[in-house]
Amino acid sequence: MPISPSLSQRIEDLLQRLEPLLPPAQAVDWSVLAFQWRRRSYLGASIGQLEPVRNVASIRVEDLQHVDAQKQAILRNTEQFVRALPANNVLLTGARGTGKSSLVRACLSRYAGEGLRLIEVDRHDLVDLPEIAARLAGRPERFVLYCDDLSFEPSDASYKALKAALDGSLAGPGDNALIYATSNRRHLMPEFMRENLDAVYDSEGELHPAESTEEKVSLSERFGLWLSFYPFRQDEFLDIVDHWLARFGVDAGAAGQARAEALQFALARGSRSGRVAQQFARDFAGRAGLAAP
Repeated sequence: MPISPSLSQRIEDLLQRLEPLLPPAQAVDWSVLAFQWRRRSYLGASIGQLEPVRNVASIRVEDLQHVDAQKQAILRNTEQFVRALPANNVLLTGARGTGKSSLVRACLSRYAGEGLRLIEVDRHDLVDLPEIAARLAGRPERFVLYCDDLSFEPSDASYKALKAALDGSLAGPGDNALIYATSNRRHLMPEFMRENLDAVYDSEGELHPAESTEEKVSLSERFGLWLSFYPFRQDEFLDIVDHWLARFGVDAGAAGQARAEALQFALARGSRSGRVAQQFARDFAGRAGLAAP
């Protein structure tokens, strides 16, 4: 049955009114080095997109001090990956501010020229890993799917999604993608003393309490490479301060005088981490610049 001209015009007018509400037809700019996976809502539907990061917060591998063993391990694994050799998913755990996230970004700085790309995925979006993998299928680049500060609650749906993506699902990330995650918790989920106290063999207790514990540690075991980071000693902290002061252009004489002030700064922050060392050096270098004639 032919459509009348008036009905055809009404349909065209309706589509024109709806067009601003539809998701933009955006092609992925594969020339950039890093992306963020973001979800946007259109007409009540949530649609995931790879959004390019134009200004990547890069860091050099040489700027990370006193984590030599961890650097060597992750750089070797990443080099295997960019050369299409067997490589593992990586879990970086340990003390805050010790360089876990920076080391992942340093891998991008080192191997971007060999095709490495970084995609940041929020913990709540890990359920989208199969969809992200589908977007990357057939691309010549090598992608690290990066999740920072990873931790889960027992009822978190993304826990099982990541577990399946790491090992066990037919729809894995693909040969051109690995998962690198950082966390302050080695087993990624909170563990409570009451779980031990509740492990009673009576009518109210779980029949197999050990299996609950196995469930909690099973996710971290699916990462093939574990890298642990530890708090820095005082002399290590001061070495890192010296490094960053030199990077910010502070002369050696002034840097030597800054050590006592750096320790006071760390004491006030309650941490002798690499992050605190960099923050102090940035503040000290800025103040020195203001005081310069």
